[in-house]
Amino acid sequence: MSMSKIGPPGGRRRMPETRRPLVTALAVSLLPLLAACGGTDTKSAAGSGGSSSSAATTTVDGATQLTVPDGVDDATKKQYIEENAVAVCMKKQGFTYTPHVQTSAAADPLAGVDGEDYARAKKFRQKYGFGYYAGAVYPNDANVPFSKAAMAKRSAPLDHDEDGLTDAQKKAYDAALTGPPAKTKAEEKVGGCTEVGRVAAHGPALSAAAEKNAEKARDEANHANGLALNGDPELVQLAQQFATCLTGQGIQVSTTQPTGMVDMVRLDISKQLPENFMSLSKDAALPLLNKDIGIALKDLDCGKKFRAAYFTKEKAKPYYGEDG
Repeated sequence: MSMSKIGPPGGRRRMPETRRPLVTALAVSLLPLLAACGGTDTKSAAGSGGSSSSAATTTVDGATQLTVPDGVDDATKKQYIEENAVAVCMKKQGFTYTPHVQTSAAADPLAGVDGEDYARAKKFRQKYGFGYYAGAVYPNDANVPFSKAAMAKRSAPLDHDEDGLTDAQKKAYDAALTGPPAKTKAEEKVGGCTEVGRVAAHGPALSAAAEKNAEKARDEANHANGLALNGDPELVQLAQQFATCLTGQGIQVSTTQPTGMVDMVRLDISKQLPENFMSLSKDAALPLLNKDIGIALKDLDCGKKFRAAYFTKEKAKPYYGEDG
């Protein structure tokens, strides 16, 4: 298995274990496009590329190590442990590996539009709407989902660890990082130093039976949290008010369940996007963007009270959708 060191929204190897409803719901309909949003990472050594910085040290054999910042949550701390362990493992095999950890702002590539942070979402939506047509109007703006600049940022290397390596050395690098290539599709799995890092952060892999039980427990907890959020009297009342406001603004309401309403308008629009929305000319995209901005701002204002309550309660009862 070969792994290109580029920066997708969820990191180099996997999506974050704690999934927000926004990311999961959007992934259902737009997963290939979501990757175009790019991610921001805290880089060691080079000291660039992130919205926050982390001190870096080196081990006795020269492996770069990121210092875990004070006050980070457990999931973020594990990212640091994992990346540092990969760097040490790769150095032992004669390769340089620059550890990267996402900043909290980069964990959700559409955090500026989901409405949890009203002021941030309003600033985004006033210019970009929901972001669908903005890429065609602002192709050189890397902050716009689906823009050419964002796609270029998405495919750019996070570092230069493989610069100067021959093709044979690059194959050896990939094998050290993710394990030797699988002989068949069925045998494909991530190994090498990537697995060493995962074990360092999360412990040994569970047996197939234990993993199945753990997944069942997660699904049951997720389902219970969804029921709790949808049955919460305050959220139900606020969702009804949200729906009434949208209807009054001429926006169709497809659900009044709290877990659905948080992203309903945006996701309903995503299902009706023209196939060529990413490649429209600026002149063709501009009127569509202006319409999208109007709907996005109406959705934001109608749902202000609802989202303030929903996101607070969803933190206590995380829910990522039944098909997450």
